[in-house]
Amino acid sequence: MFKEPDVTQELAAAHGLKADEYQRILEIMGRTPSFTELGIFSAMWNEHCSYKSSKKWLRTLPTTGPQVICGPGENAGVVDIGDGQAVVFKMESHNHPSFIEPYQGAATGVGGILRDVFTMGARPIAAMNALSFGDPALPKTKQLVAGVVAGIGGYGNAFGVPTVGGELRFHPAYNGNCLVNAFAAGLVDADRIFYSAASGVGMPVVYLGAKTGRDGVGGATMASAEFGEDAEEKRPTVQVGDPFTEKCLLEACLELMESGAVISIQDMGAAGLTCSAVEMGDKGDLGIELDLDAVPCREDAMTAYEMMLSESQERMLMVLKPEKEAEAKAIFEKWDLDFAIVGHTIAEDRFVVKHGGEVKADMPLKALSGNAPEYDRPWVETPQAAPVGDVPHMDPGEALLKLLASPNYASRRWVWEQYDHMVMADTVRRPGLDAAIVRVHGTDKALAFTSDVTPRYCRADPLQGGRQAVAEAYRNLCAVGARPLATTDNLNFGNPERPEIMGQFVGCIKGIGEACTALDMPIVSGNVSLYNETNGNAILPTPTIGAVGLLERLEDAIQVAPKAGDTLVLLGATTGHLGQSAVLSDIWGREEGAPPTVDLEAERRAGELVRALHAGGLLNAAHDLADGGLALAAAELSIASGLGVELEANGEMGPIPWFFGEDQARYLVAASDDQLERVVEMALAAGVPVRRVGSVGGETFRIGATVLALGQVTEAHEYGLPDALAS
Repeated sequence: MFKEPDVTQELAAAHGLKADEYQRILEIMGRTPSFTELGIFSAMWNEHCSYKSSKKWLRTLPTTGPQVICGPGENAGVVDIGDGQAVVFKMESHNHPSFIEPYQGAATGVGGILRDVFTMGARPIAAMNALSFGDPALPKTKQLVAGVVAGIGGYGNAFGVPTVGGELRFHPAYNGNCLVNAFAAGLVDADRIFYSAASGVGMPVVYLGAKTGRDGVGGATMASAEFGEDAEEKRPTVQVGDPFTEKCLLEACLELMESGAVISIQDMGAAGLTCSAVEMGDKGDLGIELDLDAVPCREDAMTAYEMMLSESQERMLMVLKPEKEAEAKAIFEKWDLDFAIVGHTIAEDRFVVKHGGEVKADMPLKALSGNAPEYDRPWVETPQAAPVGDVPHMDPGEALLKLLASPNYASRRWVWEQYDHMVMADTVRRPGLDAAIVRVHGTDKALAFTSDVTPRYCRADPLQGGRQAVAEAYRNLCAVGARPLATTDNLNFGNPERPEIMGQFVGCIKGIGEACTALDMPIVSGNVSLYNETNGNAILPTPTIGAVGLLERLEDAIQVAPKAGDTLVLLGATTGHLGQSAVLSDIWGREEGAPPTVDLEAERRAGELVRALHAGGLLNAAHDLADGGLALAAAELSIASGLGVELEANGEMGPIPWFFGEDQARYLVAASDDQLERVVEMALAAGVPVRRVGSVGGETFRIGATVLALGQVTEAHEYGLPDALAS
């Protein structure tokens, strides 16, 4: 028989609890906690579950608006899209597990975010991912990329949800910590949304789904600490996923919700049974009593500690209407899933756990969640970046080919072809363009999805970097004709106990909040992932922004491929800003200077202008400008259409700043000659600078005085990533 170890301060430290936190536990309990109680405290008070270092700053973000039905605090955010329908979406990280075991780490990240969506009563319709890896020349990076991409595809494809977009970047700062951020969105009737707050005393608490095993025990605690030399030894803390079981769980849950049996429902994600039970009780101002003897287990002799901290996948916890028990059980048995009453709600503020006829835990529930520790970490502002040094001369055609072949800007086809992006038959625009578009099934409407951040901007100036992440997401939605609705965030940073890292976090939050307010894109859900460090080396600050926009009519989508004979028009002001630019970092290996300033009023004017021009039938194509500036945007338009481009030089500015500068609030649009005068008139009336910069047609790509064969451009773009990852 298992003998629980004596709980000491040293054992608490091994569970990730600081000395003062353990002292606080002793004061709350009035005694030394049991081993199971210590495990529960460590799970609920770790960074991943409690947000103890970030709550203060997250509260400053804009989270409301007329379109918002449900903001942060639930499993996912909910936004009204009209006609009695809503979109449910969220983004979450699975960074640490994916570094340790890339296939299962990424796969279970997808499974977890899908559960967050269908727990709300929504059927998932789209998934995305934002991936950050280290130097692609390293064998470890190649292994991680292959495993993560295979895990995302393996789970999403088998579950049957289209993976429609995302991001991929490489930088040595991620050598010791890759980032795997998973996004999912679903559709729900606005009057059929399900929430997690328990209600009613004496209501049965029901365990649903797959059986509990020992996989993932301690996973949330592991995700709340930086890595050392023992990272590989943490493999047992990574969960194992089964997408086929998850598909059955989806169908069973949606059928159960239709039956009227559900009072509240919560998926078992981080910290498993512990977190789901505590959060349901805390939100409903109730206590919970669990009897672990009733928990379906797939392994023998599991202890209370293991059952409470297991992160086995494909599981849910529900508070059930008692009169519906037989009907609910029959539904889950039909889908060959476990259904077990494992406890009940109580009026007292207690979390009681029984196993083998003994009380293994009896603790105040509010102390675990609503009253968990909260810190105001010391922080320092990021120092102002030194100016950019002299930029070497390079032929702009040569620079463009180098940039197109860089693994950061080459085609991601190698990645997204491993994902089924057409399943469900509603994907209208495939991955690889400004924003993915998915039809709202059975209607003329569509939703647009994008994810964006430029980490090198965030490191150089967190405030501007945070603003730019939101602004680029806004531009990507506007560039396809969608009206931006709302955002979700995945805030990836290093150790918050270091004031300079906390300063990055604070600066990015301020920038994100300002941009979301100015652009009417409230944050409705999200995730914070801290301690992304190995041996003291932190990742680049990476606050990923996932954004959703609405097309009232699918036919209103702006095309990305221009037509032969079109004129290319640049909207927005160009100064030739090269600080922290792609051309500096990916060609010359220099990350210098301040990032471009983000003028949020200019962003709004330019975005609204693009949508107005398209509404007036004046645009044949549009593309936002971001990394790589005008040159990369024009090359991507050329590749999308298969047509040549002539891109004109600017006699007042050198070729590198003109073609590759990364000034913000800019779009490259294509219009026919007979519409050009009207485009210019509307731009000037809107206060948006406008300039003719080239034309579409022919079989070459001319950039300034340099003429490239189209084959050179497409080949550099197509083979850059697979060549970089080749063994």
